[in-house]
Amino acid sequence: MLTAVREAVPGIAALCVGAVLVRRLSSLVGVNETLLAIGVGVFLTNTVGVPERLQSGVATHGRWLAAGIVLLGASLTIGAILEIGKIILLLVAVFVTGTVLVVELLGRHVAGLSDRLGSMLAAGAGVCGVSAVVAVGGAVRAREVDIAYAASVVLLLDAISLVVYPAVGSLLDLPATVFGVWAGVSMLSTGPVVAVGFAHSEVAGQWATMTKLARNALIGVVAVGYAGYYARRDAEGSASLRMIWETFPTFVLGFLAFVVVASVGLLSPTLLRSIGTAVDWLFLLAFLGLGTEIRFDQLRRTGATPALVVFASVAGVSGLSLVVISAVL
Repeated sequence: MLTAVREAVPGIAALCVGAVLVRRLSSLVGVNETLLAIGVGVFLTNTVGVPERLQSGVATHGRWLAAGIVLLGASLTIGAILEIGKIILLLVAVFVTGTVLVVELLGRHVAGLSDRLGSMLAAGAGVCGVSAVVAVGGAVRAREVDIAYAASVVLLLDAISLVVYPAVGSLLDLPATVFGVWAGVSMLSTGPVVAVGFAHSEVAGQWATMTKLARNALIGVVAVGYAGYYARRDAEGSASLRMIWETFPTFVLGFLAFVVVASVGLLSPTLLRSIGTAVDWLFLLAFLGLGTEIRFDQLRRTGATPALVVFASVAGVSGLSLVVISAVL
């Protein structure tokens, strides 16, 4: 444990320095700091690269994102969530189910993908990106090469969505709540969802995060469902309770705990401001690290067919969900 911490310190320090520089640069050039942080990470990893001694620390970006999401719960209350919470849960259930089915159908009957690869792509597009790919891949005992392949497709779509969603939101002048719920319902991975949400506005970021967390909570259900299907079909798949817990995004529980604490009035205005500042910095660390995961050489090696299947499915779900969300919110 101590060795791992010592190895991570240089990379974490680099993220901290980078976050300070991004915030200052953002104020100078007038570019949203959330998207700028990702852009800086992308630029660095595809030019000079991340030195080996910094890699373990930079790789902690997922932990900073989770910590920021947990603290973000302090800015919401149960009353605000219940106001449109039922609608969001219904939208999540409908569009997660729809996305999984569409990707499965296109993958198997149009593109001719292998069953397990199609299932991992369906879970990644419908639930929570790379995390769902890994969870389902483990549950159905997929080949490691197929898991890596599906994860690469998800990362490619994440990179595209980081550009497309802010552009569409600006072009259509979408209200904050509509944009946030739309991103949370239709984008793939948690990091990009939170990034584009807060790039739009504080309110959009809150709703994007909360909507995405509702989708993430379905990861165990989807993994068990696929494991059961493949187990019945060929007696190979399996999913233990331990695996479900290990893949479940436990930071969702922390987020909900802070929502409860904020709802009963235990947090003073001063403390809430301090928490808000901490969230901003945690997200900057997370998005800088997230940018370093987007490597153009890996994306170029991603085959066209799986990417087109997921792209077509996500594009259709995204367009339909935007129409529906605009009508009901």
